[in-house]
Amino acid sequence: MYRFFAQSQVNTRTRSLIGYEMLIREGNDQGWQLPQSFAAIPLAEQISLIKRAGSELALKVESISFNLNQKQFMNDQMAEALCQAQQQIYPITLVVELTEDQTAGTISQQALKRRAMTYLHYGMELSIDDVSTGENTYEKIKFLLPIASEIKVPLQNFRQEHREAEIPGQLIFWRQKARKQNLRLIVEGIESPIDEELLDELALPLRQGYYYGKPHLFKLPNREI
Repeated sequence: MYRFFAQSQVNTRTRSLIGYEMLIREGNDQGWQLPQSFAAIPLAEQISLIKRAGSELALKVESISFNLNQKQFMNDQMAEALCQAQQQIYPITLVVELTEDQTAGTISQQALKRRAMTYLHYGMELSIDDVSTGENTYEKIKFLLPIASEIKVPLQNFRQEHREAEIPGQLIFWRQKARKQNLRLIVEGIESPIDEELLDELALPLRQGYYYGKPHLFKLPNREI
């Protein structure tokens, strides 16, 4: 059994909830855990969860975000299903987060851009997740910035890579890029008042992390869409 866990995305300047990132989890005897294989999750089940979440959140938030790696992003069945889902959950915007992926580079930039334009045509938005960590370096993702709506800087990834000292400089770098390209910049992995103080100093109000709310099981009605 699969369900979504929702994590809040907030605007601290307006003190408002702007959306949720929907994180898929698998239920077993040990509770809810990361799926052993995201590729093994039935597509129909993922789309059903998106539609039901969108229906439940209608008029409550602006957007819900859903993670895809490059292979999933390019999957024709996934693309068709997401386009249908966006039409059904309108006026909520489905934000497709393109995640950092070790298989990145096996798909051409032209193909990724064409697929992204398909998503945008149907009213979705593109978010570039995990920037400056793993494979999502600036040089590798800059071709997508003109058509993206959002970039996400993951403080937790910098900590895992023992690159904490780089965080202030990276935030300033991506703030500059976001302003130039007119992108939303969401900082995720915020865990403490120290993180909050840094973001206040840098005037970065769009945030996500345990400090503002841990992912929680998203309750769904019994009905199906």
